[in-house]
Amino acid sequence: MDVTRCSVPVSTRAPTGTTNAYLLGSGPAILVDPAARTDELDRLVRSRSIEHILVTHPHPDHVGAVAAYADETDATVWARAGRTGRFRDAADVEPDRTFTPGTTIRLGDERVRLLETPGHAPDHVALEGGRGGPILCGDCAVREGSVVVGAPEGDMRAYVTSLRRLRAIDPPTLWPGHGPAIEQPRATLERLLAHRQHREQRILDAVDAGVTTLEDVLETAYEKDLTGVRDLARATVVAHLEKLDVERRVVWDGTLARPR
Repeated sequence: MDVTRCSVPVSTRAPTGTTNAYLLGSGPAILVDPAARTDELDRLVRSRSIEHILVTHPHPDHVGAVAAYADETDATVWARAGRTGRFRDAADVEPDRTFTPGTTIRLGDERVRLLETPGHAPDHVALEGGRGGPILCGDCAVREGSVVVGAPEGDMRAYVTSLRRLRAIDPPTLWPGHGPAIEQPRATLERLLAHRQHREQRILDAVDAGVTTLEDVLETAYEKDLTGVRDLARATVVAHLEKLDVERRVVWDGTLARPR
């Protein structure tokens, strides 16, 4: 199935400063994550028959032009079932239809399947272009660096499960929400899993050594300068502590951590 990527400059914490909008389909297409209007994206949209508009998750840096393109194309706008209010508030448009994980959208003779991939956001999904085809993975993965999974919205247990689910599918290509295509998905997913395991182990070691406050755990868990990203790192540490608490490996009361 054809995938067309358009890198859209937008206000985002991603290092690229852009969000990837996609046209998915060889004939009729789904417009995915239209973060903002640009001349290039306008040209691509006008060159194709856009039948559906969908976002991997309704964060501000993924939904900015949903309403504009919905009005221009008269495409069917989809939102996650049970999350339509959140979608409406973010995209400023009423969805026409709702989906659940496993929903299949028809594009002529092609099929696109919605995959549940929470973690970065609770309602995050990925789009699989046919069985064994490319996957638009949103903010599940990036080719370089790592994805922010920060409390209170981020769920580290769910995120690790999503990475494992994508690894098990083993698609030929992952198309991320930010940055270039991931042409070696298994290696990238294993790198991201190893990164999360490494960070978690540093946090666990810190707590086992008697570190209790969030700021002290943060200082111990990271080996790099956190200037400009300290808030994101702090939220990530909380997400890890929440995961460890659920797994009964530490006690985390929202303020202090201690060994189990």
